[in-house]
Amino acid sequence: MAGALHSYSGQALTLLGDKGRFVVPSDFRKTVKESSDGHRILCLAKHDRWDCLVGFGLSREAELETQLDREEDAALRLGREYDRELRASQLFGFEKIPFDDSGRFTMPDFIKTDGLIEDALFFRGGGRFFTIWNPQVLDRQGDEWRAAKAGCQGLLADIAAKAKRK
Repeated sequence: MAGALHSYSGQALTLLGDKGRFVVPSDFRKTVKESSDGHRILCLAKHDRWDCLVGFGLSREAELETQLDREEDAALRLGREYDRELRASQLFGFEKIPFDDSGRFTMPDFIKTDGLIEDALFFRGGGRFFTIWNPQVLDRQGDEWRAAKAGCQGLLADIAAKAKRK
């Protein structure tokens, strides 16, 4: 399965649990596990341009090598410098984080700090990867994030309504 293309779509919101763990939402968890040859391994890193994290399964490692080749070829065609070692360090600097059958995982503190994560995670599908946002940070993004912000706000409202009923 690791050679197959895997795609992440949709959105979900999870809150920090009482044991300091987050949960990979079921739709995302299923694809991560499939793309990691049945292993429960979540790859997480800080996104290189946005104030969020990026997540994916192990199958993306092979794609990253291909991405390096494409970027280097493009730089050469355009007569630009390309530091392959630096870019490889950026792309392959992700952490491999195990999760249990229910999707629970502990996020290392340095990743939480780097991704501006607090007590809630908003997952947003992005095709070959997904982004993970602190809802407050997402809310500060520009209008190009309008749909994601609306989805996140709706999910937050659902959680607040459920909490009121208890």
